[in-house]
Amino acid sequence: MAVTGAPQGRVARLIRRLGRRAGGMLPASLQADQVVLYPSGERFFDALFAALQQAQRLICLEYYIIRADRTGGRLAALLADAVQRGVQVFLIYDAVGCLETPEAYFSSLRRQGVQCLAFNPLSLRKGLHWFDRRDHRKLTLIDGQLAFLGGLNIGDEYAGLLEQQRSFHDVGFSLRGAAVTPLVGLFAETWLQEKGSRPLLPALDPPPPPAAGAVDVSLVSGSPQHLRSSIRATFRVAMASATEELLIVNPYFIPGPRIMRSLLRAARRQVRVRLLLPARSDVPLVRLVSRSTYESLLKAGIEIFELERQLLHAKLMLIDGERTVLGSANLDQRSFHRNYEINAVIRSREFGSQVRALIEQDLAGSRAVSLDDHVRRGLLQRLLEWLFRPLCWFL
Repeated sequence: MAVTGAPQGRVARLIRRLGRRAGGMLPASLQADQVVLYPSGERFFDALFAALQQAQRLICLEYYIIRADRTGGRLAALLADAVQRGVQVFLIYDAVGCLETPEAYFSSLRRQGVQCLAFNPLSLRKGLHWFDRRDHRKLTLIDGQLAFLGGLNIGDEYAGLLEQQRSFHDVGFSLRGAAVTPLVGLFAETWLQEKGSRPLLPALDPPPPPAAGAVDVSLVSGSPQHLRSSIRATFRVAMASATEELLIVNPYFIPGPRIMRSLLRAARRQVRVRLLLPARSDVPLVRLVSRSTYESLLKAGIEIFELERQLLHAKLMLIDGERTVLGSANLDQRSFHRNYEINAVIRSREFGSQVRALIEQDLAGSRAVSLDDHVRRGLLQRLLEWLFRPLCWFL
């Protein structure tokens, strides 16, 4: 994994090679005519819903959580309107992620012509191992030309419609152009796997040749079916390639020994490493186990900040200001080995500058964790961290 100071092209080739070994790399040398960063849920859903209204032939959606709230209701109305216009609409939703969503929500969509598929519905016959396989992707594809991705599920807490303390701070992005084509294929493969037959997608026009100034993009899918974790490999290559700065934002930080080694090696190379993690979490046990890693990181000179104003849900990594890794995957064993995930590596200094500005703003409004304060945490806190640390594989 020693790619210190590797040129950008070499890093991209290494990511693709590791991804192919693991079985999670989509076609290489992808080009996006346009990449747009949405730094908040409000802006993401404004753009997503506007694009759904413009769809002409095909809409594919794949989400871990879809709520039957105002945001979910707005989505359902737009999908029903699209069907009325003659658009074919396919929706994959995770059965466990949507456990609290009334079945009536999806039944209504089906009656209105939306083809809905529950991913891995609960079944005692499959056993606990099968139950743990979840579709954690967040993905909308429109006419094979436009894709919306990131960490945002469908719900009011992601759209910024709840009070700040209950809202998630998250980011999304969109891709336009040839980079979208393999995502349609990935969606069709997932549908085939779960339903046993491919979705009858309409014939789509091929995307036009990449325009001048198109952005290089690599897409990395994660799946428990892969021999190795392509998601983890991509994170590690990104960390190993850093020569100056590594900015990481992640809500469920349970890195495991390989990611820990990558972070510590970066620090030893004099790379400035800054982590933005949550001060509060919707899964308190994750926060407890995450903090058990702080002491080693802080002693190595890695800076840690905790976001307090909202529940952090964004998953971002910026390497040397020019390579951005973002998508649905967390830095935990679940995302590495047991979830279906989708991440993108975007090689653009212009896009990176937008990501940097967003992270710097969040860091400025967060609490810096000092080694002295962390070492002085109470005995009960230390004991709980020690007791629950062995559960890191299951979180």
